[in-house]
Amino acid sequence: MKKLFTLGLLFFVFSAKAQTTFTKEDSLRGSITPERAWWDLKHYKLEVKIDPKEKFISGQNTISYQVLEEKKTMQIDLQPPMQILSVSQTGNTLRFEKISANVYHVFFDIAPAKGSVQSILVKFSGKPQEAKRAPWDGGFSWSEDSEGKPFVATSCQGLGASIWWPCKDHMYDEPDSMRIKVTTPDSLWDISNGKLVQMCINVDGTRTTEWEVKNPINNYGVNVNVGNYVHFSEIYKGEKGPLSMDYYVLPEDFEKAKVQFKDANRMMQAFEHWFGPYPFYEDGYKLVQVPYLGMEHQSSVTYGNKFKNGYLGRDLSGTGWGSKWDFIIVHESGHEWFANNITYKDIADMWIHESFTNYSETLFTEYHYGKKAGQDYVIGTRANIKNDKPIIGSYDVNHSGSSDMYYKGGNMIHTIRQIVNDDEKFRGILRGMNETFYHQTVTTAQIENYISEKTGIDLSKVFDQYLRNTKVPVLAITKKKGTISYCWKDVVPGFKMPVKVQIDGKEQFLIPTEATKTIKGKELSVDRNFYIKTTGL
Repeated sequence: MKKLFTLGLLFFVFSAKAQTTFTKEDSLRGSITPERAWWDLKHYKLEVKIDPKEKFISGQNTISYQVLEEKKTMQIDLQPPMQILSVSQTGNTLRFEKISANVYHVFFDIAPAKGSVQSILVKFSGKPQEAKRAPWDGGFSWSEDSEGKPFVATSCQGLGASIWWPCKDHMYDEPDSMRIKVTTPDSLWDISNGKLVQMCINVDGTRTTEWEVKNPINNYGVNVNVGNYVHFSEIYKGEKGPLSMDYYVLPEDFEKAKVQFKDANRMMQAFEHWFGPYPFYEDGYKLVQVPYLGMEHQSSVTYGNKFKNGYLGRDLSGTGWGSKWDFIIVHESGHEWFANNITYKDIADMWIHESFTNYSETLFTEYHYGKKAGQDYVIGTRANIKNDKPIIGSYDVNHSGSSDMYYKGGNMIHTIRQIVNDDEKFRGILRGMNETFYHQTVTTAQIENYISEKTGIDLSKVFDQYLRNTKVPVLAITKKKGTISYCWKDVVPGFKMPVKVQIDGKEQFLIPTEATKTIKGKELSVDRNFYIKTTGL
């Protein structure tokens, strides 16, 4: 994948915005260190043996890379209690050193030649961190099914893939492809990303499955899911041809899944319409039952919503529309376009994943139940907005912003849609984003500039207001003797977002500023689809 320019290593960073002190460990995890910048990740071959009884894993990762600059020190990330056992290249042992809790440096006697493609073999083992509240805290979920058989899964967004396997654990650089080979007790099998290459029973009675990922994949999107799975499938006739859609569930949930998982087909219909072709046709689409709520693992979306509509049976919008579809199937699959296809370079820009995917829920609702239903849904989610801190986090320290990136971010996108005032043009922008940034890592600036360019409207102040500020714009109205005066309050300097209103029953756009403007009229109402506040009405 393309590289961002090298960033300096910040050992201690104070963020006035978040009032948080960051450490050297945060910088090593969150910045493009010199030991990361000189090599371009090409391929992982990850091989893991899982022992559910001991909650222990061991294995090796072959990391292939292209040399951009001739350097002798490479950063590899692996978090305790996992340990790197050895590192080698072409059979020769390489010296390595643990320089912090989560980071190892690997040392080359001779700097690899610029332009060459090289690989190192990293062997590792340990008892990985156990997830106590997956997917929010991350790690391994060790569970059992109703028959007492192991039911195991991984989740690690934010915390990082290095919680269980050694890798280049920064979002800016993705492997172009990957192989995942997992060995489990023979009564079980692993479901991972991509398509199944082979499965075999070994002489020691264990079972090995090997999966091939043909597309770039972010580290946290890599997963293993181990259980006594049963399988069913369908072929979806999509925009790029036949797409394999595979479903893996526990035997006791097979009949429920055949009914509930019909939402996956409905999801694909809606999202290919709004966002363009599913981004990973070569790897297929999978929905895999796990012992936690679910996660957007690329081409291996995990599911634990108990075969209920809504979010564990609840409608997060409070409107009734969110009870008509399965939240986890829709939301986590929406991330295939926004998170897995278009991926942030820095977790500070996590809104790119979550705001657009949150809005995908609205677009799914609209596609299947009508435009008003979609509007009701997104407006209903405003009750969940906190306005506690900015949506964008602190850069280079693995720090995301406010959880408002979900509901506030979705309502920001809905508001921008109203400004565009042309649904086909808006749809074209969403599809264009997924084409322009296909399989790329991006920054907020790239997304903001693209949307402003394609709308033909300078939306920079709109993004500043909603992403970098906690105040909701206030449209202050004063009515007096047949005139209406109006202006923006609680806004960033230079904010002049258009807003759709009705004045004496006639629909029109106003372009308020912080300076008061006056027009003729007696009654004014504001379109509910704009996420703003009003006074004086």
